[in-house]
Amino acid sequence: MANFNKVILAGNMTRDPELRYTPKGTAIAKFGLAINRNWTGEDGQKREEVTFVDVDAFGKQAEVIGQYLRKGRPVLVEGRLKLDQWDDKQTGQKRSRLGVVLESFSFLDSGNRDAAAGDGAPAPSAPAARPARPAATAPAAEPGMDEPPQGDDVPF
Repeated sequence: MANFNKVILAGNMTRDPELRYTPKGTAIAKFGLAINRNWTGEDGQKREEVTFVDVDAFGKQAEVIGQYLRKGRPVLVEGRLKLDQWDDKQTGQKRSRLGVVLESFSFLDSGNRDAAAGDGAPAPSAPAARPARPAATAPAAEPGMDEPPQGDDVPF
């Protein structure tokens, strides 16, 4: 049986990206995405549903995200679903979280509204606006760079 794991989401950043580096120097950006769905119910009432998704980005794309994206900015994310499982240190219960590992992304606005708002964030230049897919166009600097680090290598 064939397997396929691909997610395409467009939404707004729920918080500024958290950019960190592993001890080996690999950049990791963590951010939240809010995806809104609006519809009219059978009773004629307008309804809204919001889905919140955690996204993890690695390498050069993580650095670009950390530099140019901020809370509220719209972004298109392509990636794959990943299930994280761990034991809660306080309760001892098993916990899990379904998130997205970013493979590519696109800015959905020009970024000029940030400069107009006065926070001083520059608009992205043309090359940064469309980052290359990490595995398709450029070889990874380290083996397994497109995979999240395992164990205690992640400093958060």
